[in-house]
Amino acid sequence: MEFETVTKEELPVVDSITLTEAAVSRVRALMDEKRVEDHALRVFVSGGGCSGFQYGMALEGTPRETDARYEFHGIPVVIDPQSLGFLAGATIDYVEDLMGGGFKIENPNAVSTCGCGHSFKTSSTGAEHEHAHGNGGCGCH
Repeated sequence: MEFETVTKEELPVVDSITLTEAAVSRVRALMDEKRVEDHALRVFVSGGGCSGFQYGMALEGTPRETDARYEFHGIPVVIDPQSLGFLAGATIDYVEDLMGGGFKIENPNAVSTCGCGHSFKTSSTGAEHEHAHGNGGCGCH
């Protein structure tokens, strides 16, 4: 796999995303735990969730030829072209609190998010979705 290597002292910022040091550390731990050090982190957006779109992440061994490819502190990251448009400027972090830990995506393209933070709506998400799913409450819990 070929990746664009980012070698800045500060948090690396690539055209479309930022991966914090906490996220890099957690992904590295997951790769070690699953013994898939040769895989990449795939970040994607798909339709669904209670706000219209939902985030997804997976460890992937064979990225597609059309994927955007980046590397953050030794962690390869791939994003498909369609998802890249939704994730431009997003920051992926890993946070732990009293309720446990999880990845958190701060996305400047989201005009609203679900209560659980796993789904979002953009300004182009149609009003028909709001009508069908309601405006409040998260059904993801």
